[in-house]
Amino acid sequence: MGYTIVSPPAPVPFAMRQSRKQLTSCFFSPSHPGYGPILRHFSGCFAFFLARFSIGALYINTRGLHTPNFKPFSLLFSSLLFSIAAKPWFSSTAPLQTLGSAQPPPSPPAAPQSPPPISIPRIRDDPDDHIATVISLLAEAGCTLHVAADAPPSLPADLHKFRRTLESRLSSDPSLLPQLLSGLSSYINAPQNLRLLLVPASRDGSLPKTDSLARTLLLVPQIQLQLQHLLLEKLPEYFDSTVGDSVSSLKDDVGRMIINQFRWLDFLVDSENFVEKLMEVLSISPLSLKKEIIGSLPEIIGNQSHGSVITALERLLQEDSEVIVPVLDSFSNLNLDEQLQEQAITIALSCIRTVDGEYMPHLLRFLLLSATPANVCRIILQIREQLKFVGVTDPLAIRNKKLKGKLVANSTEASTLEALRLSLQFKNILCEAILKELKSLDQPQDHKVIDVWLIMLIYINGGSLQKGVEKILKKKVIEGCLNESLFDQCIHGHRELVKDHFSSFLSVSEYLMACREQEARDFSIYLYTALFEEFSDTFYRQEVLGSLVTHIGSGITYEVSSALEAMFRLTSKYSEELIPMSSHINGILDYLEGFHDENLHKVYEIFCYLAVSARSKPDFLGSSIANELLMIVRKQLGNPDIKYRKMGIVGTLKIISTLGDVNATVNFSSSQKTNCEEALELLKLAIELNKSATLSLILLYDELNSLFECRILQPAIIEWMGKHVGELESLFLSDLEGGQLPQKYVSNDIEGVLWMNLDGNLSPICLNILPLISSMALQSADSLQILPSQFLLLSVVERLTNQGSLGGIDALLGCPLHLPSPRHLAAGEWKRMSGQQKQILCLSLYYAVNWIRELLNAFSTQVIDKFDCITQATRDETNRKLLKRLRNLVLLESLLNACLKYHQLTLPELRCNLDHSGTSFSKINHSKQRETKNDQPLKKRKHKDLTASEKSDPYGNLRQPTIVETLKKAGADISQEVENRSSSGSPTIQKVSQCVEHQEANSNELDLVDIATTSGVLDAQRCKFRPLLVDSLFMLSLSESQDNCCSDPAAELPLHLYLLRDLHKKLDYLNPPNRQFLMGYTTKIQHGHNKLKTSEFLTKIRPLSKSLRKHLDSAFSILKGSEPCQEHWKSGLVSAGSPDIPFVVVSMASVASSVFREVLCCYRKMLSIPDLFLQTSLPTLRDMLDAFQSDKDSSQFFSGLQPLPNPGSIVYLYCRVYSFHEDLLDMAYSLPFSLASEVLVTLQSILNSIAMLFDKSMEETGSSTHVGFTQSLLPFLRSKLASSARKLLMYDWNCADNENELKIKGDVLQKILHIYLRNSESTPDLLDELACSILPQVPSCRTNNTQEAAHSFPTLCPTMFLTWYRVLHEENLDVLNKLVKGGSLKSRSNIQRKPAEVMIKLRQSVNVVVSLISMCKIHDKVAVHAIAVKYGGRFVDTFLKVFDFLEAHFKEHNDIIIQMVKELQKATRIIQTLCSEAKGSKRTMITSKIPATKRSMERFVFQVKALLHNTSNGSTFWMGNLKHKDLYGQVVSSQVYDNGDDDMDREAENNSEPDTVIPDDDHEQGDNDK
Repeated sequence: MGYTIVSPPAPVPFAMRQSRKQLTSCFFSPSHPGYGPILRHFSGCFAFFLARFSIGALYINTRGLHTPNFKPFSLLFSSLLFSIAAKPWFSSTAPLQTLGSAQPPPSPPAAPQSPPPISIPRIRDDPDDHIATVISLLAEAGCTLHVAADAPPSLPADLHKFRRTLESRLSSDPSLLPQLLSGLSSYINAPQNLRLLLVPASRDGSLPKTDSLARTLLLVPQIQLQLQHLLLEKLPEYFDSTVGDSVSSLKDDVGRMIINQFRWLDFLVDSENFVEKLMEVLSISPLSLKKEIIGSLPEIIGNQSHGSVITALERLLQEDSEVIVPVLDSFSNLNLDEQLQEQAITIALSCIRTVDGEYMPHLLRFLLLSATPANVCRIILQIREQLKFVGVTDPLAIRNKKLKGKLVANSTEASTLEALRLSLQFKNILCEAILKELKSLDQPQDHKVIDVWLIMLIYINGGSLQKGVEKILKKKVIEGCLNESLFDQCIHGHRELVKDHFSSFLSVSEYLMACREQEARDFSIYLYTALFEEFSDTFYRQEVLGSLVTHIGSGITYEVSSALEAMFRLTSKYSEELIPMSSHINGILDYLEGFHDENLHKVYEIFCYLAVSARSKPDFLGSSIANELLMIVRKQLGNPDIKYRKMGIVGTLKIISTLGDVNATVNFSSSQKTNCEEALELLKLAIELNKSATLSLILLYDELNSLFECRILQPAIIEWMGKHVGELESLFLSDLEGGQLPQKYVSNDIEGVLWMNLDGNLSPICLNILPLISSMALQSADSLQILPSQFLLLSVVERLTNQGSLGGIDALLGCPLHLPSPRHLAAGEWKRMSGQQKQILCLSLYYAVNWIRELLNAFSTQVIDKFDCITQATRDETNRKLLKRLRNLVLLESLLNACLKYHQLTLPELRCNLDHSGTSFSKINHSKQRETKNDQPLKKRKHKDLTASEKSDPYGNLRQPTIVETLKKAGADISQEVENRSSSGSPTIQKVSQCVEHQEANSNELDLVDIATTSGVLDAQRCKFRPLLVDSLFMLSLSESQDNCCSDPAAELPLHLYLLRDLHKKLDYLNPPNRQFLMGYTTKIQHGHNKLKTSEFLTKIRPLSKSLRKHLDSAFSILKGSEPCQEHWKSGLVSAGSPDIPFVVVSMASVASSVFREVLCCYRKMLSIPDLFLQTSLPTLRDMLDAFQSDKDSSQFFSGLQPLPNPGSIVYLYCRVYSFHEDLLDMAYSLPFSLASEVLVTLQSILNSIAMLFDKSMEETGSSTHVGFTQSLLPFLRSKLASSARKLLMYDWNCADNENELKIKGDVLQKILHIYLRNSESTPDLLDELACSILPQVPSCRTNNTQEAAHSFPTLCPTMFLTWYRVLHEENLDVLNKLVKGGSLKSRSNIQRKPAEVMIKLRQSVNVVVSLISMCKIHDKVAVHAIAVKYGGRFVDTFLKVFDFLEAHFKEHNDIIIQMVKELQKATRIIQTLCSEAKGSKRTMITSKIPATKRSMERFVFQVKALLHNTSNGSTFWMGNLKHKDLYGQVVSSQVYDNGDDDMDREAENNSEPDTVIPDDDHEQGDNDK
């Protein structure tokens, strides 16, 4: 019987159809002798087919077997029919002749253009004959087919000869081919024969160590394809063995042996046909065999037919994803072209979502290792979007269920991470693409958990990208893109997964902890806490603690604070777990000396937590930690150094707060005493040890005051403390008779009288200041230092014991002060007083000032806090007395400032200012200066006037300066003897007075004292004063109507000015102009002795906005010409009990100017507090905006703005506030220039505040609509602001008549210019106009026609030229930087603007700098030349970054670019000349800037050369040497400087400077070279 196997595209041949018809006819003829065996054989095979393919519709007819759309089954069934035909019990000849058609079938029509089918002609002879033919043919070629039973065939030694023989025989006799194939088909029907054909054959009877016979025959071209098909058709018969035993060896697995024959063949005759047949078999193979075939494809097909293989494998992946691993291996091993490789990557990317987790590492490894510069971005993007990585567990649920650290990480996740890590380590291009992709994301919702792991894996691999990873991570954390939630999903519940990378997570935490930005350090605190919580093993927790202790010991203030905060959080939450590791925490104690107050409190609170926890657990060592802590603080309390005493005080009070807390349940120590008794004993010990140290006792009282206000202690402690501070009455007060002294008091020829008696004849007591100072006992003088802090503590205890009322001590508010008689302040009397007497007078005023300050602090609580026990009448009376005391305070400070102006004196400290590592609130005036100069040696200067002394900072170090040092700084003549005594020790009051007596022989009488002037001399020692609490600022809303001549609110402005200045200082601390000098401490403000959070501070100042508006209106009305009551101040002093001092005056115009300035400063600082824009603080912001609303119709203001803000929205309120200040500026042109400029600066602050509100709203909610923000608002307001600034600059402020004032206010003019330029519609155009047209009109020196200059800016006069010149340079450089950094000069594909527009802006910038530098020919001031060299060099350095852009667009804009470079060359030549002249004339202001400028200009020369060379314009460039010429082009002799041995002179004279020459388009040199 003959049969034909046809490839799928070809039609089924007639022979095969006929044979099928005959076979089926025979099957169902019972008369056929093979009917029974055929039926049994067919039934078994058919059951297997049904089980494997689940055939739903199978029918057999006389035409054959049909399974619609199921080709593999057709193939199998055909194989079944052929196998039946080969059985010995089936004789095909007779039935075919009997049942077949009488007429021979017609010849099938030839298929046009189709390949010939693979056919084996029907052989009707006995199969044994064909097997014999095979044996004979092989034997003739040298192969023995049957060697022995179960023995493989024997091949000849020369296989090449064997194959050549077969090729020759088959070529010479074509009839042998079908006989050979038929014989082989019959031979391998027996499984044992097929196995022998596949196993390695022996050579000449040796052991089987060579290829099999089947593989050898496959290398014969004539039979290769037919034999491949024959072997592939045998595969389905052995599927059962493959399925049943998937781990069988190669020798036992016939299917694998068949596939193994096709590997590494030397050639393929028809690869397409073979691959097609192989893919058919592959589609029906069992899974294990599928994997085997797919994995062997690269070895089977070589470099051919890759397209069909890729398509077939994609189809397989869609049907069964379990074959993905061998498919990926095949993709990797196949030598694919670029197009097929991209197709394979696309297939792999489509599997990310559907593939099982166990296969994910293989998939990611293939994708990442297949990355190229062309597709890496696509791969990274798809992985980020589709990969569902770790983090699906809800971290909150883990914490609630206490499963932290108990979830074992899935091994597939660990394998996935490892695959990612190794791939990233292998290919640097992947890391760069990932970082680039992450940089492009700017919204928190765009970031995923996989991003965290990618960043961490790149960081883990280290290398050059590690620093870049740190910067990106820091930026993302600060911006809030990588939040705690993402890291939670990485860390919590995945302990085993993070365990392998623990050190890297810890390293990232350390990096963030060392950052200056508060947001980064806060996130580091979270990371430390998360790692500690997740890892319960001692080793990992010790690593966390050790890292924190390292940060704590770094000595960097902000880093120490954040590390202590992290340690505090861990201790407060896991104190019991930390007790066994307390030895690691004890290392903190080694760094106590460098901690400021807040950190000291944290340290001792940490150890108190540990001590309490240790005491509550009996299995620990009792109270050993508590005993050690007590021993440490006792040693510190007994140390003579006040620095260590301070540590002991803080530690002691922290222990007392733990022991004395009303909720404390655990005994702190092992003694039998109760916690309260222990606390009292410790408190008594602290007071006893500090009695002799004044500053220590002051600190102790202040810390106790803070403790009592924030903690509720045992009543016994409060009661004992009340008795102790109640001794104030016997120490500092004396009795009066009818409100008068019992007898006249005179000491040291100084008469004492009562001042400021508010209670009149009813006052029973007075404060004994003068007698205590005049006393010879030093202890009495020191006790006055303790008085303010002791009184404040007394007031706190009084409030705690009397439900908030101070009724028990209210007599102190109105009692008079025993001070020197006012007659000693008269002109003649002051001149006759000795130094000691002047000192007594100054100290008396000083203690009186601080006493009144504490009165205001204490009794302000009676008005602010609404206590039920205080009646309204009491509050009103308290308000009146507080205003009178405020008036007393203003007078006393003015007198004290006047006295210190003529009698230099170092005032005693009334508060402990040893916060050397932090920033004390009262030191705000000196902190900034100290921060910038703390590492520089102090310059020795002789100050000839007091102004210079005021600017100095003698209190920056820990050591308190002596009086002699202070006098020397003030310019006094001090003898050597006195100086030696001063160096040996601090003099007493008496010794000080002796050395001061002869210091100023020319001291005049006291001048007029203006209340409105700033107390400059006093401010230099303001850090020693008692601070005013924030609560005291409520008096800004009070006005004194009784006991005065009138009710004019403007008459109270001197009092409100004092409070406004204090508020200004507090706001400066909270939001300083230079925020870096308080890095890490901007979130809290020192509230006297307590610390207020920013939100609490905002709550306290919220009611002040309306008062600020009222005072601004009052001040402005006075400045406009309104006359306030002239007698109001004097009548107020009389009603406040103040003596009549003739030389104390009040200039209401000066007061109004100061109030106007202070209100605007305070308001803009309040609007710039970052926490004001949080959702919780928006009501406070509304109140601030409501207070400054414009009273005019807003329709005119909003003209030109679309869309309009919603009325009532915050942005609408902002616009009305802006309108109010704009109207104020319009009316302020009649005011001094400095006041008008304050209004403009406030307008800029309002605009900045709106932008901050928008940014904060976008961060919190992702939208700004809830505040009413519109995109067109900011450009609209900027346009208005620029117009206002221009008006201010164009107003005639009498520049010629007020030259000195404009010199002093040069920084103000600088601010106005910056505002004008930055908010204009087109800054480059405006700069071009000013630099090229207006500024050159200013003459170099003052002339008679200066004011008639052609330009329209009266403020642009010769006096202010330097300010304009510097600002224009700065703004022009800023414009160029924005072009470079803003993306306008990137590659052509990413450009955001048209190249022509960028060229115009670049050319304008070059024209500006050339015009500015050319002005050096007219203005010969050294400062002008220094600015030109400095900013010219910076401009050239920035311009170097433009050359890539210029090269990319040179063809289109070559003329513009060449002209631009030629113009810039003019500026570089002038700069070269300026540098040469500066070196020769030793102008150090310029020479310090020369090296950096020279480097930039040399790089510029070679960049120009590279540009012209790369653009084939090299002929337009050559390099020459500059001749030594001056600014006017005259050649200067090289011998003009005669210091030939000086290095700088030699360089100026002998070294030639390179210079570029770019001639005109005709390439003629002309006069260009010098």
